[in-house]
Amino acid sequence: MRRHIRSFTARHEPSGQVLSHAKSGLGAVVGIGAVGGLAALTNMPLVLAPLGASAVLIFGQPASPLAQPANVFGGYLLATIVGVAAALTFPGMWQVAALAVGLAIALMLMFRVTHPPAGAVPLVALAAPLQSGSLFFTILIGSISLVGLGVVHHRLPPRFHYPRRLD
Repeated sequence: MRRHIRSFTARHEPSGQVLSHAKSGLGAVVGIGAVGGLAALTNMPLVLAPLGASAVLIFGQPASPLAQPANVFGGYLLATIVGVAAALTFPGMWQVAALAVGLAIALMLMFRVTHPPAGAVPLVALAAPLQSGSLFFTILIGSISLVGLGVVHHRLPPRFHYPRRLD
């Protein structure tokens, strides 16, 4: 029984360097600062949730396939299309949220652009259906900002290749 419990409590991430972790945290501060300004400017504070989760991947786990630019942009594009379509077709029907999230995940997997934070976008679209039209712009600018900052950030010492190089 102890072996089964151990798999739930084991750390699966390799240990890293304190400087690298501090740099990741600082990058997230700058990235979320920029996206937070955009959220305030567009009066869409709910977009901070999925974009904040993207910052964790881009600045903290840049080698992950889920953090690569194609996944960020493609995942957000598909999820935003699904979310806006659901919000416009079924305004105010929160019951559609589960279906919209499931469809967004299925499409991301089919197109091989899975970005888990994008799964929250249909929820944002359905929570604020009157702002669905501006959601595309806000998500696009937010994701471009985070990826752009990630590219610059990972070129600073200690350096890391982002986006991940193809082998």
